[in-house]
Amino acid sequence: MSVPSLKRIRQVPRHLLVCEKGHARHPRSRHAAHVWDHAYNCRVSFLIPECGLLPEVLKSTIADFGEYYLVRNLSVHELVSHEFIDAFVKKGSCYALTYNTKIDQDNTAALLPNGKLILSVDKDTYEELGLQGRPSQYSGKKAMRYAITIDLTDSSFHPDSKKHNRVLWALKDKKPLEFDILLAWYHTGAEESTVMSYFSKHQIQALKPKITFSTIRDLQCPVLDSNELEGKPEESCSTEELFEWLGAVWNQVSLDNKSSSFLSTYCCPQPNTVVEKAFLCTITGFIIPEKITQLLEQLCCYFGEPKLAYWLTLTVHGFADSPVSWRESEHGFHKGGENLYNFVIFRNLDYWLQMAVGSYDDCPP
Repeated sequence: MSVPSLKRIRQVPRHLLVCEKGHARHPRSRHAAHVWDHAYNCRVSFLIPECGLLPEVLKSTIADFGEYYLVRNLSVHELVSHEFIDAFVKKGSCYALTYNTKIDQDNTAALLPNGKLILSVDKDTYEELGLQGRPSQYSGKKAMRYAITIDLTDSSFHPDSKKHNRVLWALKDKKPLEFDILLAWYHTGAEESTVMSYFSKHQIQALKPKITFSTIRDLQCPVLDSNELEGKPEESCSTEELFEWLGAVWNQVSLDNKSSSFLSTYCCPQPNTVVEKAFLCTITGFIIPEKITQLLEQLCCYFGEPKLAYWLTLTVHGFADSPVSWRESEHGFHKGGENLYNFVIFRNLDYWLQMAVGSYDDCPP
């Protein structure tokens, strides 16, 4: 093996952590906007120190996360039909994402709630489709992947237009693309058409997010000061230290740094305090921003009454193989496909927002 090859293997992948501070009740706070900008979420977790029993309002919020759907062997051209656009895209927020596809190996597709269909395809598929796109910014000097964006709500994309007919022909006749697709639809009011009945000719499953609860006893927690993002020696921990600590907690890593441990030498950052109990909840599935926003608001309301906890956290993980991360920013896998964010909500409703991505992502907004 050559020296340059060894160097590439030893290189640590770039990871980016962006942090900002705000107040949840400030009129210009953008905390909700950041949630809306991250469309595809596979896991939502929250941790509340000094909490043994979850309030009923939080329980009902979690129970109301609703259903999502898995549609088997769905042809992509069905998502650009005007029957589908009129029934779902124009009557609410429709989310779709290919299931069990690998962003760095397979063709993938995603439908954003703004009506934009994004295809991430290999070079051969791109040339066969003949649709306008751009080279992937992560495919190197010789483009091997391409991204195609189709705006289903564009005024020029009406049923009799050349643009619509050209796209429909490419996806239906020239190069049909078929996937198993996760689908979620958020709307208000009663609608005549439903996802189950619309796709009744397909193999379709209605699924509910999986919810797990647990309580940790005698948990070492970092001491935080909402005004000190960088922390202060012997007074408070930084955002980076908290982020690393959270990763250890969610992965059930011991915080003791015992000499007998061969798995981890990690220990809780200083200064820290031991809380008698902490409540953890994890929700996994195809989770849309509308539901995360509702949960975030209820977590802010948790401090409406006096609590022992000084802060709590809400962590959201995006799909590793989604074509986009935030907004319409291209997302790649590289060595991990990380794209996640974490809120630290303080008792006074100050918050820290931490947004993290891996090597193949733009800087979060």
